[in-house]
Amino acid sequence: MDDYLREIQGKTAHDPYRNINFGSSSLSKRCVWVPGPVIVGAGPSGLAAAACLKEKGVPSLIIERSNCIASLWQLKTYDRLKLHLPKEFCELPLMSFPQDFPTYPSKQQFIQYLEAYARRFEIRPVFNQSVVSAEYEKNLGLWRVRTGEGEYLSRWLIVATGENAEAVVPSIEGMEEFGGDVVHTSRYRSGGVYKGKKVLVVGCGNSGMEGVLDLCNHNAAPSLVVRDTVHILPREMLGTSTFGLSMLLKWLPMRLVDRFLLVVSRLLLGDTGRLGLGRPHLGPLELKNLSGKTPVLDVGTLDKIKTGDIKVRPGIQRLRQQSVEFVDGTRENFDAIILATGYKSNVPCWLKESEMFSEKDGLPKKAFPNGWKGNVGYMRWGSPNAAFLGHPWMPKHCS
Repeated sequence: MDDYLREIQGKTAHDPYRNINFGSSSLSKRCVWVPGPVIVGAGPSGLAAAACLKEKGVPSLIIERSNCIASLWQLKTYDRLKLHLPKEFCELPLMSFPQDFPTYPSKQQFIQYLEAYARRFEIRPVFNQSVVSAEYEKNLGLWRVRTGEGEYLSRWLIVATGENAEAVVPSIEGMEEFGGDVVHTSRYRSGGVYKGKKVLVVGCGNSGMEGVLDLCNHNAAPSLVVRDTVHILPREMLGTSTFGLSMLLKWLPMRLVDRFLLVVSRLLLGDTGRLGLGRPHLGPLELKNLSGKTPVLDVGTLDKIKTGDIKVRPGIQRLRQQSVEFVDGTRENFDAIILATGYKSNVPCWLKESEMFSEKDGLPKKAFPNGWKGNVGYMRWGSPNAAFLGHPWMPKHCS
């Protein structure tokens, strides 16, 4: 941190704002002038933004609330996690994955890649600093970013906290009387601790579908709550990744590509509706583009559902002592419940601005790729819709 502050001091020797008080290594309640953008979040998007800016000769400062880069990957993901998309679509700008990495790198391999990326571009985030507020000071023409340790002033602010900053834990009637474990997937690591137990997984997104498969592979007796329709696609089709194929076809009308994906999925996976997994009326790409809801890429869960090793259950009515009542009137005993109910953005909690981000969910108001830039020197990095439409578009085009 001392090295970074000395670098800033050198770069701002002739800056008109140089009289603003600099921080020291303690930074306690000090105000630090940052000549380049302040980037909030040291995940993949924040690292990519810093690297691209550095390549252009623009210094930046990343503020991270946790004690490491990519904290979601390092601290809040299950052990069996692998990239859902081929590595060539997940690499950050200016640095490819190692050639010996598999097509779908593991969680640990992805973390190794990100750490190597940070070392290569000499990215040194300021850790353990949660942003309390970020507000544009019109009289100064600057962003004031407040943390628990001090303040940062900059002409530019980059929001790179992603859409998965906070776990979404639903309120279910009777949760306090259930008695067994009720754990969000952000705290789930492996199905090994549930061996021989009956476990109910709530949520049928990618995390829920992988979690229930992990439980099954560790000899638990899992069931999956499916409350809504969901698009399930094979991870690969016609000898290539489903994502790669959709990218090759992206110049065609979206509805035509959706129709093609659904026809091939029906041939490879069968009628998922017969398994209790009905499909939405909108196609997978159109639904993703309009709502941000990502299709599930199957990695083996459907086969276990077909054999009966994984049971599909309807929505939950309420919980009772070690049991669950479902909306269809049935009741079943369970030892534990895993909440694969997703995450949400925490941007509305600290960003004092309503032009670009929705105050309700913290997501951009404008659809990708048109909503990345604000009017007063701030932008967002990373997009909920870029995950199935062409990552890493933003770092390469916005720096």
